[in-house]
Amino acid sequence: MTCVVSIESVSKDYPLGKLVVPALKSVDLTIEAGEFTTIAGPSGSGKTTLLNLIGCVDVPTSGSVTVVGQKTEKLNDTELTKLRLHELGFIFQSFNLIPVLTMFQNVEFPLLLQGSLSTKERRSRVEGIVERVGLTEYMKHRPNELSGGQRQRVAIARALVTKPSIVLADEPTANLDSGTGQQIIELMKEINQREQTTFIFSTHDHRVIEQARRQVYLEDGEVSGDRNQNKPEVQ
Repeated sequence: MTCVVSIESVSKDYPLGKLVVPALKSVDLTIEAGEFTTIAGPSGSGKTTLLNLIGCVDVPTSGSVTVVGQKTEKLNDTELTKLRLHELGFIFQSFNLIPVLTMFQNVEFPLLLQGSLSTKERRSRVEGIVERVGLTEYMKHRPNELSGGQRQRVAIARALVTKPSIVLADEPTANLDSGTGQQIIELMKEINQREQTTFIFSTHDHRVIEQARRQVYLEDGEVSGDRNQNKPEVQ
């Protein structure tokens, strides 16, 4: 299989006054195309920092992060933005929808930023992915007219509308009740299996962790475990 993420000896430090706080310490990790992987661990373990590095939101203090063949630490801001826009989709626990836009406009927004499709092509792409997440009848609704589960489905549609190689989800079920959270995970798994889109998501919810085919555990900024149903556990 093709490796879509390669993390080699990555450390990430953050200054805090006169102190330096290490968020990640010499992390090594590879993720192959089509994986459905969770990054698990307690608060402060480095989950979000790791997602930010993969998502080209940040660069490592040391080491190398390669995303779909590009070493992110060697890219300038314009190149990082292009990589995020064309290869990555993002799902956030707080949904991050634009309140003044309709659901259709929220999903369409990344396509407008790309600027490569006609109005007709954008409409077709949006309508197709909205149907996939089961929200066609809510196309003209604004976020405040939708439930939490519906808003997260909109966020999933927005993340997928550009046909990214990788979808990154930061605590995607944190603001949802358990039943709705289960539905969201099932939807992500279905899309992963059908489209072979790589999903990487962070969580500390054990009910969610157990459903991932691969479970990478972080503790104090280091990989403490890596469980894959097709491979032996690495400690």
